[in-house]
This record gives sequence, C-alpha cells and structure tokens, in this order.
Amino acid sequence: MATELDAPPKSVADGGELEVDKIFRQLIKHEGSDLHMQVGKAPILRVKGTLRELQMEPIDREHMQQLFGPMMDARSRKIFDENGGTDFAHVVEYEGETWRFRVNLFIQLGNWGMVARKVERWIPDFKGLYLPPAMEELCKFDQGMILLAGVTGSGKSTTIASMLNWINANYRKHVLTIEDPIEFVYTPDKCLINQREVGLDVKDFEVALKHAVRQDPDVMLVGEMRDAETFETAMHAAETGHLVFGTIHASTAPSCIGRILDLFPQDMHRALRSSMAFNMKGIIAQKLVPTVREDPKRVPIVEIMKFNPTVRKLILEEDDGKLVDAIRIGKDEGMQLFNESLYNFIEEEFISRAAAFEVSGSVEELKMMLKGIDVKAAAIL
Repeated sequence: MATELDAPPKSVADGGELEVDKIFRQLIKHEGSDLHMQVGKAPILRVKGTLRELQMEPIDREHMQQLFGPMMDARSRKIFDENGGTDFAHVVEYEGETWRFRVNLFIQLGNWGMVARKVERWIPDFKGLYLPPAMEELCKFDQGMILLAGVTGSGKSTTIASMLNWINANYRKHVLTIEDPIEFVYTPDKCLINQREVGLDVKDFEVALKHAVRQDPDVMLVGEMRDAETFETAMHAAETGHLVFGTIHASTAPSCIGRILDLFPQDMHRALRSSMAFNMKGIIAQKLVPTVREDPKRVPIVEIMKFNPTVRKLILEEDDGKLVDAIRIGKDEGMQLFNESLYNFIEEEFISRAAAFEVSGSVEELKMMLKGIDVKAAAIL
C-alpha cells in the first residue's frame, strides 16, 4: 500500500533541520515503527507489522548520501567509514512533540542503506501485554537480579519496560538504565529516572557500569548479559543492595543457569552458583506467538522461575535437570512453564493449537493438558 508524501526532499534544510526529517515525520504521522531506505527504492515504512512504500521517487546513490551524511557527527562518521556501519540517535520535532529514533546506517551492495526504529513513549502495562499477575510480584523486591530470557524479537525489552514502569508508578526510587539502544523513553511518575545510551551518553557498557553504582540507583537496567564482565558487575550491584534487570539469550528459564556459567571458566562455577542462588530473584523466559485475533496479533508466552528455597538448593547442588519440576510444583508461588502459558491462551481462544505445538518444548505434555490430564512433577527432594 502506498502512502502519500507531501514533497520529496531535495537538500539539507536551513536552520539545523535536515531534509530527511520530512520522511521521519511521515513515519510518526502514520504511526509506524520502522523506516527503511535503500538506493533505488522509495522510503518504506513498517506500519502495524506491514511494510508500506511511500509515494515518492526512488532515491539515487547521490541523494541518499545527501540525506544521511549530515545526520552523522564526527564520531559516527569515523565508525561508519571504518566499519561500514554505525548506530546513532536522531531527534525530530512533530506537532510540538519531540520524537527519538535509533538509526542504523550501513553499506549494502556498495551503497548506503538505513533502518530507523522509532523509540516508543507509550509503555503498555502487564494487562495490555497479556502478562500473568506474577510479573507484578517480581517488581516488589528491593534488591537482587531479575533476568529476561529469549531470542531477538521475543519482546524482552517491552516486558522489562513494563516492569520498570510499574515500579515508576508505585515506588519513589531512582531508576538508572544503561541501554544500547534506548527503546522506550520513560515519563517519570513517582520515580527519578535517568536513561543512558551507550555510544551517545557514555562511551561503552564497561564505563557505564563502572560508574553506575556511584550514581545512587535503587533500580538498574543493564541490558544484555553478553559477557562475563557485564554479568559480574551486574551481580555485584545486586549483592550491594540494588534491584538489577537484565536480558540474556536463552530458550528457557532453567537453561539460563548453564548459559551464564558458560561465560566463565570452570573453576569459577561453584562460586557463581552460590552467587546466583542467593542473589537472583527470578528468571522470565519469553516467546511471541501469533494469535487468531485481529488484535493483538501476537501474545507473549512466558516461563517464570522464582528463586525459592527449592530452586536455590538445586542450583547449589548442581542439579539443574530438576529445575523444570521445581517450576511445576511452584505453581502456587506464581511459577509456570511455557506449556501452562500456551494452555491458557488456547483455552481463552487467543492462539491455535497448531501455533502452540510449533513453539512448545514438550508437545505431548501439552496435548495431555488439553485433554484434562494433570501433569505431575517428579519428586525432587
């Protein structure tokens, strides 16, 4: 579907405003999420998950460089020239409001290309995201670590934003985020909120984390646990009285334990297990599943593992294989496996059985649940 653009951009505008801002405003106007630009094509918007081309002339190589060259500062231009790509933030005014974008400028087939993601300002609550009530309980801790697990595009950032915004609405605390990139802009309610973007507000994660504990935060978001140093620093913050949120690439809540251990040498594993057992408060694994409804188009299925005495004992004793059963018997404490989340969405007619079977890690167990057969946990103590 084509969308009209008032006037094709021709040159960098006077007064500090860029010609490309006209195209960014079209993304805002049409409530899109992403803007794609490629040599030889008209700009393309992603609106409600669908790509829509703007009605304007295709952009040639020279025009593309005229549009995006002025967007980069000296640092970004140096990175772009050396690495063939760079990330930076861009701000656009539209109808009296300021909108923030995360821009990725890159080279493909010898030409410049660009994808920009609009940073959302409206953060949905747990109900709006169809998340279980147990999520709220995990936000009430004063200290410790909470991890969100899942693959790229599984909705981890949105879920964390919803959790932080719940804290923002209910407690008087200082929230400090270190993000790469910033994906949501929070509006302070009861909380004091500082958001730092790596590469824009601070050089890198290492520097940001080093200074974070000196900035008197009560709650910290430290982004992805991508290496041992990040996890160690985040865990130290959790040990010293801060509530720390982070993300990790793992498929299930129990598998996060092994994923974290893999970041470190074998001789550190026992100490790490002790640290995790006593400082982790919960791990939430998440996947997005398409629905059979017009709205919402996708729902998050979540697996929740809280660190109760049973879970802590199993981790300390290196008995990770029994964590699934610990989650199953912890249902009354708000824990749940993916299959329980899938079962609930099937019963509420949000998702099809076929879609559920496709993402379930134990299809036969889910089929038993749908037949009304209670799946019992094995004895684990």
